[in-house]
Amino acid sequence: MTTTPLAARPGRAWWRVPPRHVPVLATAALLLVMYSIGVSQYQAFSNIQVVFNVFIDNGFLLVVAVGMTFVILTGGIDLSVGSVVAMTAMVSASLLGNGLHPAVVLVIALLIGPILGFAMGCVIHFFDIQPFIVTLAGMFFARGVCTWISTTSIPITDGFWTSTAQHRIHLGENFVSVGALIAVGVVAVAAAVLAYTRLGRNVYAIGGNQQSALLMGLPVGRTKIAVYTISGLCSAIGGILLSFYTLSGAPLIAVGMELDVIAAVVIGGTLLTGGSGYIFGTLLGVLVLSIIQTLITFDGTLNSWWTKIVIGGLLFVFILLQRLVGIRTK
Repeated sequence: MTTTPLAARPGRAWWRVPPRHVPVLATAALLLVMYSIGVSQYQAFSNIQVVFNVFIDNGFLLVVAVGMTFVILTGGIDLSVGSVVAMTAMVSASLLGNGLHPAVVLVIALLIGPILGFAMGCVIHFFDIQPFIVTLAGMFFARGVCTWISTTSIPITDGFWTSTAQHRIHLGENFVSVGALIAVGVVAVAAAVLAYTRLGRNVYAIGGNQQSALLMGLPVGRTKIAVYTISGLCSAIGGILLSFYTLSGAPLIAVGMELDVIAAVVIGGTLLTGGSGYIFGTLLGVLVLSIIQTLITFDGTLNSWWTKIVIGGLLFVFILLQRLVGIRTK
């Protein structure tokens, strides 16, 4: 009696890509194409410092996108992230301006986001209200607090803040900032949590089918509250990194950031309906947005609004791709 190898069985070809990997692979291919175009058109584009600058200039966006990934994986949404980033930066700038010790300011700033995220998660779960409405209220609340603190920009002159913001970690002839390293660290921790912890498995299960997760006895409510708390924490970290980057806090800073974050997560291959996606895909999504901005900057003749136009087009394409992949797997 002979047996047929698994790879040779009909319909089980080894080279077939699992449908959940298709959007991520498409994003990776798009990133490679865009980078190749940049290298072919602009000589300086191949400099490794250009890649490092992407992380330096978008570290705060990457961290906030990581938190949004957790939320979207459960089938939810968080519209408050941009306002929480601004509120964290404003509170930090205000407290530092009043002479509070930087260590105390860091603790307070890191608590703002998780507390608001926990509160929104509780409202969403216990009162069964749509995340869109609850986080929209959170967005208005956080933005209102920013304006209440000050209607104008608050500069940061604290020695610790400025030295940390200006510190450069040299890697040969190139360098990265402290904020960029923190962002990469957050990505690594989040990826490990989703891949190897019970919380990560629960997040995927709830996003895949919440009713099935309930029937299996999974802590649906606790997990949903946890992901909004994580999103709030990532927004707080992003606010601190943004205050390092700009050395200021402003009431209108990070307006629309929530839309950029959602775009990065979707382009990175995470399904808006939840249940499928990866932190690595979100990283690729942020890199795609950053490369678009860099290409437009290198060109020098295009208006910055072309960034939004291209991102909008890519969103349409990737939403359609997600839909097509979903249809083929039914």
